[in-house]
Amino acid sequence: MAAVRVEAVLAAAEEQEAEKRRSITVEKELELEYDLGNLLAVDRNPPPAAALRGAGPRREALLRALARDNTQLLVSRLWELPAERAGGAGGPLVAQLPEPTFRLPREKPPPKPRPPTRWEQFARLKGIRRKKKTSLVWDEQAKEWRRRWGYRRAGGDPSRAWLAEVPAGADPEEDQFARLRREKRERVARNELNRLRNLARAHRAGSAVPAAPLHPTGHQDRDELRRVARVARVSTASLGRFQPRLPKEPAEPPSRSGGKKRRFEPLLGNLAAERSRQLELLRDMGSKKPVLDITRAVNKQLRQEEAEAAAANKGKKQSKRGKRGRRQQRPGRSGKKSGARRQPQQQKPAGGGTGGGRRKKA
Repeated sequence: MAAVRVEAVLAAAEEQEAEKRRSITVEKELELEYDLGNLLAVDRNPPPAAALRGAGPRREALLRALARDNTQLLVSRLWELPAERAGGAGGPLVAQLPEPTFRLPREKPPPKPRPPTRWEQFARLKGIRRKKKTSLVWDEQAKEWRRRWGYRRAGGDPSRAWLAEVPAGADPEEDQFARLRREKRERVARNELNRLRNLARAHRAGSAVPAAPLHPTGHQDRDELRRVARVARVSTASLGRFQPRLPKEPAEPPSRSGGKKRRFEPLLGNLAAERSRQLELLRDMGSKKPVLDITRAVNKQLRQEEAEAAAANKGKKQSKRGKRGRRQQRPGRSGKKSGARRQPQQQKPAGGGTGGGRRKKA
């Protein structure tokens, strides 16, 4: 009994030692392809097809063993890279990864380029290059480094200075502090107007992008076909009200925007939501900073620009008409005068002489 027990213990110890060696050493027929910059390992060895057929515990165990072996090979390669201690001698060991060689595909499409502002277009047209300035400058008055712009900037705010210089040629009785404050308000309003114009231009450029057509390969999914069918249905003058319907299509025609119907809140019931809305309204009314509606501001700016363009075009048309009218009036006036002079000559046979014609004219 004792001999059997000793042999069993030795066999168990050998199995444990072999398991430890197996957990570190992995043998493959084909060597894996590594991209340590992306922590990627590609296994080209074909898996056993018989073990992967069907679904069961045997297949799951085989897949886990395969993933474990490949991960062990990748970790072994990482230990071969040069490493250093981060944060001193007691810090963790960090490996220096090489540059990635495999280009991974993007999860989402690249972002669209931002449309240039009016200043960027003007600078590109005039060849103005942007010069990078430091954010800190030396203030001679305070004898310290301060910000170039913003709060507590170098030199201070001229409108808040205790002394204001009267410029040459200005009215000596004019309040220079009020003038500085007025100019500052005008600059702030001008910058806000330019910002709204840039938003309107970006909104107009974004809305001009056409909708994506069907996939060229012909393999469209259900959502894409439903969207294209909705667009084709509402493209008529009646918004698809009199178009023939598909067998499983709903009776209500889809809207042009494809959105849901508006749902109004009940008059009685949800008191907490009503209280939060009223508190939000009071908070907006009591705040000094007004709430800016971007959509409303953009629409207002678009209407204003369209009105200005229409007025400019109307003025050009009127000026062209005025020039044409003047050109046409000159020969017309001369024609009237010549006709008045020639009228007595045409009445010579009826009057019997030139004298009679002259008496009638008189």
